[in-house]
Amino acid sequence: MDLGLSEAQQMLKNSAQEFLEAECPDTYVREMEDDERGYTAEMWQKLAEQGWLGLIIPEKYGGVELEFQDLIILLEEMGRHMLPGPYFSTVVMGGMSIMEAGTEDQKQEYLPRIAEGQIIVTLALNEPSGRWDAEGIQLTADKSGDGYVLNGTKLFVPNAHVSDNLVVAARTGEEDTDISLFIVSSQAKGVTQNLLKTIASDRQSEVVFEKVEVPSSALLGEKNAGWATIEKVLQWGAIGKCAEMSGGGQEVLDMTVEYAKQRTQFGRPIGTFQAIQHHCANMATDVEGAKFITYQAAWKLSEGLPAEREVAMAKAWVSEAYRRVCALGHQSHGAIGFTKEHNMQLYSRRAKAAELAFGDADLHLEKVAEIIGL
Repeated sequence: MDLGLSEAQQMLKNSAQEFLEAECPDTYVREMEDDERGYTAEMWQKLAEQGWLGLIIPEKYGGVELEFQDLIILLEEMGRHMLPGPYFSTVVMGGMSIMEAGTEDQKQEYLPRIAEGQIIVTLALNEPSGRWDAEGIQLTADKSGDGYVLNGTKLFVPNAHVSDNLVVAARTGEEDTDISLFIVSSQAKGVTQNLLKTIASDRQSEVVFEKVEVPSSALLGEKNAGWATIEKVLQWGAIGKCAEMSGGGQEVLDMTVEYAKQRTQFGRPIGTFQAIQHHCANMATDVEGAKFITYQAAWKLSEGLPAEREVAMAKAWVSEAYRRVCALGHQSHGAIGFTKEHNMQLYSRRAKAAELAFGDADLHLEKVAEIIGL
């Protein structure tokens, strides 16, 4: 296992840095925090032109057909630059669900349009129970004639307000894991949405399904086989978030070190004081640790190897490491880091949101304890 970047991966990283520095400055991030959609159509088209929307989609469906590890490199840079918009929800949550569970006809119908930036897709998974297991899915899909009728509520659905299609997890049987996935138009009759206010200014919605009728062709893959797909998507999503957090942590470290060099107190740069030096050293340790534990889990997922332990360890560690990095960044910056004009608060708010995504540290620590036999 070589966790170093190949020449092609380094080129991807460099090109992503150049593109995001030019196209996603902090002024754009701040502007999108107040934008109703949360991104611009121009930016979405540019992402499609870069090939990023189809990065891991097979070539026969119009994609670039790179590996999950390559996507992680890209997500790390996106986290560093706080790229707003529905990239993660479309590519990781919606797109990878279709790639994993979809029939050939469904892949032919949706994947090329995702790669070209024609449609936006998301995954509607979480419910008011807040659980991450199969029992937490209570939205029902009852057979009716040649199709199904969906009833229930989904919470914290990312970018549902701009999504053309929702991949909906629904209960279709009596057993705990009798879960199926359905591709539902966001404009279907009976679908209503309420945009939620979030700490990270991202766009999450409550989506209510009331007697939503869908044809049998909306069933993604096989009936009652959806939970196996969801488990994989949860692993991909957790490590994707770890990559974003690692990138964000790197930027917080860099801005803190630069501030420590420039800010003077008592006639000398604050970076000459041992307390600030130790803060930055601890931050650097957390950032490097977060990267390597993320890369390890990403490599196993990319190779198709069992990675439940590695994913749980990574999400638990990186969630808390990023929180520590932001806390020390705030301590080093002092009061200015808490002002809206400074970028520190942009990262610390996103750190809190990412910490909870796909299960918080406590959930994943419990998974690790179970895996090691406790």
